[in-house]
Amino acid sequence: MTKIRHSVLAVALCSLVLTSPLQARKAEPQTYQTAAISVPQVFNGDASIKLSMEQIMADPDWLGRQPEQALWSADSQQVFYQRKQQGNELRDWFVRPLAAQGNGEQVALASQHQIGSASAVYNKDRSLQAYIFEGNLFVRRMASAELIQLTRDSAVQTDPLFLLDGRIAYREGWTYYAIDLASGNRTELANLQLAEAPKAPAVPKGYLAQEQHKLIEFVALEQKNAEQRYAAQQQLQAQNSSMAPKAFYLGKDLQIVGASLSPKADYMLVSVRKAGKRNDKDIMPNYITANGDIAAQPVRGRVNDVIPAAQRILLLNLKDGSSSELSYTSLPGYNEDVLAEVKAENAKARGEKYKSERVIRDIGLMNDWYWTQSAMRWHSNGEHVALMLKALDNKDRWIATVDLQKKTLVPQHRLHDTAWVNYSFNDYGWLNNTDSLYYLSEESGYSHLYVKPLKGKARKLTSGTFEVSDPVLSSDDQFIYFKANVAHPGNYEVYRAVLANGNTEQLTKLGGSTDFTLSPDEQKLLLRHSTNLMPEELYVVDAAPGAEVKRLTDTISAEFKQLPLVAPQIVAVPSSHGEQPVFSKVYYPADYQQGEKRRAVIFNHGAGYLQNSDMGWSGYFREFFFHNLLVQQGYVVMDMDYRASKGYGRDWRTAIYRRMGTPEIEDLVDGVNWMVANANVDRNRIGTYGGSYGGFMTFMALFTEPDLFQAGAALRPVSDWAYYNHAYTSNILNTPAIDPIAYERSSPIYFTQGLKKPLLINAPMVDDNVFFQDVVRLVQRLIEQENINFETAIYPVEPHGFRQPSSWLDEYRRIYKLFEQNL
Repeated sequence: MTKIRHSVLAVALCSLVLTSPLQARKAEPQTYQTAAISVPQVFNGDASIKLSMEQIMADPDWLGRQPEQALWSADSQQVFYQRKQQGNELRDWFVRPLAAQGNGEQVALASQHQIGSASAVYNKDRSLQAYIFEGNLFVRRMASAELIQLTRDSAVQTDPLFLLDGRIAYREGWTYYAIDLASGNRTELANLQLAEAPKAPAVPKGYLAQEQHKLIEFVALEQKNAEQRYAAQQQLQAQNSSMAPKAFYLGKDLQIVGASLSPKADYMLVSVRKAGKRNDKDIMPNYITANGDIAAQPVRGRVNDVIPAAQRILLLNLKDGSSSELSYTSLPGYNEDVLAEVKAENAKARGEKYKSERVIRDIGLMNDWYWTQSAMRWHSNGEHVALMLKALDNKDRWIATVDLQKKTLVPQHRLHDTAWVNYSFNDYGWLNNTDSLYYLSEESGYSHLYVKPLKGKARKLTSGTFEVSDPVLSSDDQFIYFKANVAHPGNYEVYRAVLANGNTEQLTKLGGSTDFTLSPDEQKLLLRHSTNLMPEELYVVDAAPGAEVKRLTDTISAEFKQLPLVAPQIVAVPSSHGEQPVFSKVYYPADYQQGEKRRAVIFNHGAGYLQNSDMGWSGYFREFFFHNLLVQQGYVVMDMDYRASKGYGRDWRTAIYRRMGTPEIEDLVDGVNWMVANANVDRNRIGTYGGSYGGFMTFMALFTEPDLFQAGAALRPVSDWAYYNHAYTSNILNTPAIDPIAYERSSPIYFTQGLKKPLLINAPMVDDNVFFQDVVRLVQRLIEQENINFETAIYPVEPHGFRQPSSWLDEYRRIYKLFEQNL
């Protein structure tokens, strides 16, 4: 007991140094502007063209089939990208030399293995490049461009890694190999087996077995022979260096979450957890099948049913074959009852009293939804390794290093959030030439970039009311390149932090939204740039301030360029519930201030944590055209980045914690009031619509603010969050078992009695994201309440994101009809 108390005290002391509590943060200095911004018109459209529903809901090939999956060539002199084929779902590869003109040439199928990969890796001096093509391993000599194919088989190779001894490592399944590039010799490094370790043959237990071995000489002889064979094999394994190393037997009924091999090939980290079992109830009927039968398709579990499994982190010593489990008890807050207040509130509602207790929390590897990196990161020198860990209750994120000699975790950083730790902005890694980590953290209220030496304090590199994302470290540790929305929340440009002095340099000033890829020689940036009026195209610029940007592709169709499209203005709608405004797109018709007051529509974007009132091309391009169609007919259209949207900092993101559907609808009220006061809109002629999370918001608006809108369309909507998935919902509402109050407060099905205005509910039937069951249950509740203010439309072949143009057309004709009849 004394030892345990001492450990807890040590952890508490560590937490004073390592914790970054959001509630104690220093406010970031404001950096963005709030004045209304309009993206300049890019094309001189034909004003006589009237948009039609048939055109804008057609197969999007008519837009021009923009570049996808763009990457650099190994010599940094050309760019490869994919482009969709006309009329089908296949993609072709194209190559565009920087010195050429036009969109480049198509890459022949016979040459596609030479392209490389966006996830290619390099050795320490960057003289060699390795990548996987169609499951086979290739190595390129950078100086000569010689390409060597190392494997050509039906096995699938993954995770190439250059070892410090010059070999190239990779894995097949969970077996790791290394190839000597000089000799071609392949060596097995580690074999991970999800089984119990084999044991020496033993006499079976039980009276009959024991007697059998005593009385029957043949049985005893077979037992002796088996024991001798086993012992001989063990001796051969121990004494003959030509043998493959012993496998690591991790245990049965487990699954591997992740593994990471040291570049010295002396250690490996592995995360395992108990293997999950499918619930036979998790099915979805599909009524339109090729054979005419009803298919019961397996789908994900519901948040109500999923019990996350804690992970165990194992340190494997590849030199002596030993395995050690790393304890979480050194992590600050590893046993805190972080949900004590939530549990107490729910217990009080049941007439009970909750007693808080310290319990070791379930912890595992961080799983960022946007990154491609591993949560386990080895330093390039192979001497250090770091892990990013997350509490499965969603309240903590840790970065810890491993003391390889003591086999313990050494905490380096703790990010605690009383709501939930973001599933974005978790990029991190090592500097190449020092024992320091760099990482993103929301601890100041916005995602910013930090550098921390192993035995020193963290240094903040960026500061302000903007979000830093996608950091890329230069090989010489001079710069960290990143994307950020510094000047305006909707304008994303490329910057770099100068590590020597902490200065930040702006590298692009294009307006709109810009993503980047650093070239292999680290001299240029490949840009993917778009605006509200222009889909994404490729550009290139030198990786230095003030360099001239060159456009590489022009794939936008002539038909699209002729359209007389209206660019939305991005306005800062004052909030009646906080100091920060609600940034919103507003589409204005010509002369909207003249004549009678206008009809209006508010569109609610989906995903919750998504930004749509920015200056880049929207993933909601059909809605963009639909809004232009409405504008041509005199409507004013607004698209709000309500609270919970991405791009505006931690407090904006977590405003919906345990009360989804309340802050967002308060923001819609502010949006309606703003349009009435500033856009000549008739308060009694406003409708709303949206899909997924936007459909949920339509429900909550019509149910809880029944006089706000005159009509609404809820598309593929969530009606009861207890039926949605665990990964998303448990962050915001905890789980139904712990926090039923949050689910009842946030689920539209509890508020259906408030519906007074016309509601259109559109639901795809093979939606494996928001189940059709969500609509079925809510419709039944409306029927039982004898409500006559709703209609439903079902789409038998559609998943969450529609695929068929006919379905898109039918859906938006119904939405348009709803607004025309009621506004």
